[in-house]
Amino acid sequence: MNAARSGYRVFSANSTAAGTELARRITERLGAELGKSVVYQETNGETRVEIKESVRGQDIFIIQTIPRDVNTAVMELLIMAYALKTSCARNIIGVIPYFPYSKQSKMRKRGSIVCKLLASMLAKAGLTHIITMDLHQKEIQGFFSFPVDNLRASPFLLQYIQEEIPDYRNAVIVAKSPDAAKRAQSYAERLRLGLAVIHGEAQCTEQDMDDGRHSPPMVKNTTVHTGLELPLMMAKEKPPITVVGDVGGRIAIIVDDIIDDVESFVAAAEILKERGAYKIFVMATHGLLSADAPRLIEESSIDEVVVTNTVPHEVQKLQCPKIKTVDISLILSEAIRRIHNGESMAYLFRNITVDD
Repeated sequence: MNAARSGYRVFSANSTAAGTELARRITERLGAELGKSVVYQETNGETRVEIKESVRGQDIFIIQTIPRDVNTAVMELLIMAYALKTSCARNIIGVIPYFPYSKQSKMRKRGSIVCKLLASMLAKAGLTHIITMDLHQKEIQGFFSFPVDNLRASPFLLQYIQEEIPDYRNAVIVAKSPDAAKRAQSYAERLRLGLAVIHGEAQCTEQDMDDGRHSPPMVKNTTVHTGLELPLMMAKEKPPITVVGDVGGRIAIIVDDIIDDVESFVAAAEILKERGAYKIFVMATHGLLSADAPRLIEESSIDEVVVTNTVPHEVQKLQCPKIKTVDISLILSEAIRRIHNGESMAYLFRNITVDD
């Protein structure tokens, strides 16, 4: 199809070649060409965006993958959206497969809900719609003043399990913490497999972190109202690490939405190995794989880490052959086509539940 004649254009806001790979795959599926633009950083570190063709009255889709330099990618997206807005684009739709700052969506002590701030900035820059994938918290959609389509990668990961893992019928789906149990249960029910949950891990979960309701801190000799005695809250104490469910002689498949710092996944793999699992896979939508993640995975008991290409990770794959990639450009390109043509998005969410 000729994208220009049909009233829409697809741009990439990334200034790096690795960041534009997903955009290239999407435009190939659409039979379109990437819009002509220049995105670069000046010598003083400022981001500059130049649109090299007319976008007046058209639907514009900005594909922005988030590499390691998150803040630069955010500025590239904001500046390109604003440039398109001032160039009289009709609609500006952001295609952001991994939404940055999604872990900062709850109040922590005297911090802030940065994800809400980013949503407001995107709206102010000119975006009118967002396509994303597997938000860390689905409630994040409520931060936006415009429509958000939160696509799911689970159909692609489930297909990978069925086609690429020999004897997957002898597998068990594992949640590395109780927080991930709903996602793991959804995978287990779709594959007709057993479920196991690791409980008692050492690190704090999101629920255990101080959310500010104990602020200001208690101070000795504080004056209180006479007769006011609040019940004392018992301190939490984690039990010894246990695996709820049988993994002996089975393939263990750990599922989650994000794999970034891999220490918790490596620790979970060691526990599963001790409990008798003979092969361990990790499946996640977003493979951030920061810091020493490739080296830790290579040295661990994990046999394979499977992530989608929502985030560029070619460098990490060169460092660790255990990392495999599932392409999700198909669903993103179909979402773009349907939104531009005003078609229903329900087909892309068929058989999808809130826990996926």
